[in-house]
Amino acid sequence: MMEMADEKLYKAEYQGSGTFIISKPKRKSRKIRQSKLKNPQRGARK
Repeated sequence: MMEMADEKLYKAEYQGSGTFIISKPKRKSRKIRQSKLKNPQRGARK
């Protein structure tokens, strides 16, 4: 599960007149799963 080096870097490209295109790494699927387990959806059991 190795990603490309430039994929995990945070970078912002200046487009002019105060506009940036910001790219950041995607969250790993196992981290998304863990946060869903620890923080279930609010109001799900009511």
